[in-house]
This record gives sequence, structure tokens and C-alpha cells, in this order.
Amino acid sequence: MSVKVAFVIPWYGEDIPGGAEALCRGLVKCLLQSGVQAEVLTTCVKQFASDWSHNFHPEGESIEGGVTVRRFGVRPRGAARFDAINSKLMRNQDVAPEEELAFMTEMVSSPGLYEFIAANKRGYVFLFLPYMFGTTYWGIRTCPERSILIPCLHDEAYARMALVRHMAESVRGLVFNSSAEKRLAERLYKLDSERLAMLGAPVKCDWSADPQRFRRKYGLSNFFLYAGRTEKGKGADILVDYFCRYLDETARAEQLVFMGGGELEIPSKYRSRIVKLGFVPAQDKYDAYAASIALCVPSVMESLSIVTMECWLAGRPVIVNARCAVTSDFCRQSNGGLYFADYREFREILKLLAQDQAKDQELCRGLGANGRQFVLDNFRPEIVAARYRETLERWGFDLSRA
Repeated sequence: MSVKVAFVIPWYGEDIPGGAEALCRGLVKCLLQSGVQAEVLTTCVKQFASDWSHNFHPEGESIEGGVTVRRFGVRPRGAARFDAINSKLMRNQDVAPEEELAFMTEMVSSPGLYEFIAANKRGYVFLFLPYMFGTTYWGIRTCPERSILIPCLHDEAYARMALVRHMAESVRGLVFNSSAEKRLAERLYKLDSERLAMLGAPVKCDWSADPQRFRRKYGLSNFFLYAGRTEKGKGADILVDYFCRYLDETARAEQLVFMGGGELEIPSKYRSRIVKLGFVPAQDKYDAYAASIALCVPSVMESLSIVTMECWLAGRPVIVNARCAVTSDFCRQSNGGLYFADYREFREILKLLAQDQAKDQELCRGLGANGRQFVLDNFRPEIVAARYRETLERWGFDLSRA
């Protein structure tokens, strides 16, 4: 019997931020374009930064961006209890089994969603993401034999909870965005290799960029770029600290440009050299990649890094944190970027690329071209969709239309 693919995610929307959210949008759309029947099951919560007890969207079925979306109401939750446990996990502390259960119980949760899964499980294969949310944990418990986990896994305390380990070990299959993420899961859990697949993520490739258009619009040139949430958890604080030291020690003229939301404070002394643009239109973002010397990705916790792929598509190199297994692995595989382990290495990379930019740009252009080819060879939507189809059918789910 043929089945539909249902992506289960805590919140969904065309414009809401977040890596897992963007991954879900890209996957459901590329599967639909490949002829697979696919839809989204989610809650009525607006997004991650919202009140997880508040139903922002109406319940029911709608079509959003060409995708069928079924929304289910959330129940009230004990936020204080959750926050106390989450604070320990954020400090990378272990928690007791009863705290793990309380964490999932007081997390965003939707009984109506689980009832739908239980009542319709014969007609679907359910793909849950990301790993640490209540919709994933309780949804998988409803029918683990028809559940695929796309964990978007990071090396953090959440991933080491016994409750998460049991969930990962119970599902029909696990899908990873990168080889480094898959290796992490194999270290943390006891997994049958037949149930594991590294399928990557779809990256939109059908766009072009104009560096001169960005330079004219924003009056910026000769700059390094950061794209994403400007917060400590993404390494933006490290980047600011290192770049300020770089300016002090080298007296060079480059600027650092931040795109994206966040409350990161720039020291007053450096505000003419470190520019915050906030959110910009998508085309301006693409143009910024092409206009930059290189994109800086200082985060140590990534399961893919879409901005890295986008920068490579614009033909520019990336500078990543050596402590991030995923992005440094991508740099080694593609020869499309450089990685730093400490400030000294960061300084020398910036000097090297800035000097190349001022001359013939042979290094920057070569790295960028390598990265672009890596993305086109591995992450085009049609390639990823074909991998998903083949893998789900190998795991016993017939995706042919009735």
C-alpha cells in the first residue's frame, strides 16, 4: 500500500527563522516536486521564540506555499519546571531520569497531533525533526515502527539524555545531513547501520548574485561577512572578540558585516568597523555573499549550515570553527574554505584572504569555485529528493501514488 510522507515539526511557516525549520520547508517542497505525496503536521504555535502554550494559528488544514499543512492546538505547560531543567541542560549538566521526563512533558506538546498520528499511521511514514522537542518525542512514541528521525544532532547535553537515546534507538530509521552528524549519533547511541542514512539537505541553487549591487546599496566593500542569528550560541561573540583583536593588532582596513537578528552588542570603539544590517531581503543576502571577502561561520554546533552552502554558491570561501565537526568536515571535503582553532589561526586566515582579495583573488576565487561545485554535486534539491525516495522505499515504505 502506498503511503504519504508527513514531516512533523513543532512550528512551521514560510518565513520563520531556524535551521530545522528551513530544512523542513526545503525537504517537503523538493519531495513534492519529485512526485512524492508529502505534507506537514505541526502545532498552532507561531515559532521557536513564541509562547509554547499559545495557539497563534487556527487549527485545521491549509495550503501554505503549495504545501498541505495540518495544525494542531498545544496544551498548557509548566514553563517554570521546564525552564529549571533546561537551564541545567544549557550548562551542559546531566539531569536525573525524572527530570528528563518532566523536560519532555513540559515541552511544547499537542495531544491532538499524536491522536492524528495514531489514527492515520497506516497511511503515512512520519519524518520527525528536530530531535529534542516534545512533538518529536511523543509523536515517535505513538508509532516508532513508522517513524523516521531527522535529528539535526549536536554534541550537547540534550543529546545525551537517556530518554533521547531510547527514542533514537527505537525508530525505523535515522537520516543525517552530514557524515559528521552521523558519526556523532553512532558514538552516542547503539544503532543498527542498516537503519542509518546520510542524505544531506536540499539547498536552493537557482539564484544569482550581483556583488556590485550590494556595494552600491549599502556603501560597503572590502568586508568579511556573518549571516544568521547574532547570538552567543552561534559563536557571534567569539567572532566580535577575535575581529576586534585583529583590527587592533594589524591596523588593517577590512570591516565585519553582520546580517540577521539578535541583540549582540558591538563595543562602541569598533562600531564604524563592525556593521549590523539586521534582516535584509533574500536577494541582498545573496549579493552580500558575492561581495564579501569570505563568510565567517564561528558556530561550533551545526548539523548542516545553509549559509555555508549559499556562500559557496555565490563563489566565495568560508572561514569556519575547527571545533565544529560538520563545517570543518565540509571544508576538507570540498577544499572550499579554511578553519581556525584559536585566535592566532583566525588572524592569519583573515590576513591571507584579505591580501589575496587586494591582489588577483586567485585563492578566494579558487576556494569559492571548489565550494560551489561541492554544493552542486551533493545538495541540489533533485539529488536529495532522489536519495530520500530510495531510502524510504528501502526501509519498506511504498511512495508510489495510488
